[in-house]
Amino acid sequence: MSDQTIETLFAEDRRYPPSPEFAAQANATADIYDVPFEDFWAGEGRKRVTWFEPFTSLLEWELPYAKWYGGGKINVTYNCLDRHVEAGLGDRVAYYYEGEPVGERAAITYSQLLEEVVKAANGLKALGVGKGTPVGIYMGMGPGLPVAMLACARLGAPHTVVFGGFSAEALADRLNDMRCEVLLTQDESYRRGQIVPLKRNADEALVSCPGVMKVVVGQRTRADVPMVEGRDLTWNELVEGQSTDAGSCPCEPMDSEDLLYLLYTSGTTAKPKGIVHTTAGYLVGVATTHSMIFDLKPETDVYWCAADIGWVTGHSYIVYGPLCNAATSVLYEGVPDFPDKDRWWDLVERYKVTILYTAPTAIRAHMKWGPEHAAKHDLSSLRLLGTVGEPINPEAWMWYREHIGLDRTPIVDTWWQTETGMVLITPLPGVTTTKPGSATKPFPGIEAAVVDDRGEEVGPGGGGYLVLKKPWPAMLRGIYGDDARYRSTYWERFSGMYFAGDGARIDEDGDFWLLGRVDDVMNVSGHRISTIEVESALVDHPSVAEAAVCGRNDALTGQAIVAFVTLMRGEEGSVERLEELRNHVAVKIGPIAKPANIVFTPELPKTRSGKIMRRLLRDVAEDRPLGDTTTLADPAVVAEIADRAVAQPADE
Repeated sequence: MSDQTIETLFAEDRRYPPSPEFAAQANATADIYDVPFEDFWAGEGRKRVTWFEPFTSLLEWELPYAKWYGGGKINVTYNCLDRHVEAGLGDRVAYYYEGEPVGERAAITYSQLLEEVVKAANGLKALGVGKGTPVGIYMGMGPGLPVAMLACARLGAPHTVVFGGFSAEALADRLNDMRCEVLLTQDESYRRGQIVPLKRNADEALVSCPGVMKVVVGQRTRADVPMVEGRDLTWNELVEGQSTDAGSCPCEPMDSEDLLYLLYTSGTTAKPKGIVHTTAGYLVGVATTHSMIFDLKPETDVYWCAADIGWVTGHSYIVYGPLCNAATSVLYEGVPDFPDKDRWWDLVERYKVTILYTAPTAIRAHMKWGPEHAAKHDLSSLRLLGTVGEPINPEAWMWYREHIGLDRTPIVDTWWQTETGMVLITPLPGVTTTKPGSATKPFPGIEAAVVDDRGEEVGPGGGGYLVLKKPWPAMLRGIYGDDARYRSTYWERFSGMYFAGDGARIDEDGDFWLLGRVDDVMNVSGHRISTIEVESALVDHPSVAEAAVCGRNDALTGQAIVAFVTLMRGEEGSVERLEELRNHVAVKIGPIAKPANIVFTPELPKTRSGKIMRRLLRDVAEDRPLGDTTTLADPAVVAEIADRAVAQPADE
């Protein structure tokens, strides 16, 4: 029996120190790690944002609630738009917008964005929206979405964005929990060439949302959708005749701790959690991390975070962080492979993107499709790559560097959560020696650790539970309306520490390696093995594009490892390939980690945000009825996997 909380067996020896050329121009320098916690965050609070009234205290910490930048008055929209236009940056492009239909595009300047936000805010004000009015937003990826968010923030009206791929039931749950009075939506949106019926879904949701009194409908496809008299109005009707002058709708001065937005977790296993994010600390946190981690040069960079604004990545690193930093961003409506598998690389070439931030699942999808799609395009403008989401397999990291970064760009592999609001563990380009698959070090001003079951820190090389030992500015301020759940979920497992729910290890250099959700740790013959390590070993094989691993009950070993594997294009599954992959895992990790079963499948079950839903794979592995599939991008995938799941002989 191992004495490690989580065993760490997969070794990765490749190292990539920063180039002298990049280091010479980098925003971050090594000495910022030496700045004391209070000095660091006080300094960033003064440097990154503009205050109506300066803060008088940095932090009040009464576990588990923090208050940052006390006494300060601020407005998020003023920081994202007005001050840039006042500074003469109105002609700078805020967003290069690219619709999914080919050829539909626009360049939106900071002046234009401010005018649209002011018109929308004046229109919302005429509907009775003001400071404290809760507003729901259910829209596709387009300029209307940041306009809606920023109009709410201008008025001091807290918002909740519901991802446009969510069902009517998911929308209703969130609108009711926040007690939303207004819903901003669209007629329809596009996804992979198909129509997403947003207004139809909204109408279905609103049957059970009596608190929603007004619905504003943006006209994306100009489809003829039902409108309820007295309740519904079009976006054009909302803004018709409204002034575009910023002075006609002054930004509401907000206390530092006033609510900015709620963002709900997906709720696949329980009632969705409304994660509370407030104003000043959140904005300082996302602006600081966005500038340092992505080495942003706002005068010259074209930055693209290829996420959806409906998720926290989009809130923090498409809307609030980049706009606060006066960045120029790409805003893309569609998916990576519509109409062709080179769509992303066409956008990189067209807009001369310099910074690309995306998820490991997207990278592995491009791996599966093959490097020839990227090779057709000039990607030489790229100078920095980033990853976000689940831990990245080393081979996916290497593929990203070699085929997209042309074997020269730094990669920042970032760890954070909806709850953290901002990146917490990450390399700093120009400072950090990177390692494929490692998120490396906590960001300056962040104190993270890995602990065992007793809450004691494990030594270098040991695996355990990732915790945070000090508060940080963008941290969640609770679960909306549920203090007891907030305390029990995040603070009661380890006394005085925030428990992230993830496993991790720290190597001999002090670098962090994420091991996935602790729920995904498998107990095989007394060894606690993380799914990410077995998946990394499988993806290390040149024939494997993507892999997901889970445990199934086994009378002999406690749990047996079941692997679901997607092969590279042109490769086929066979008994010989199955044994080859099992033996490959044994070589990379050890015989204890050899999968008992391997199921070859063309696709893995993923949520609409691209995360692999291992809960459903466990259902398949245990031959149980499938759980809730409503959040899947393609529910039919799981049924196909279940049909393919033929047991292979267990390892001796």
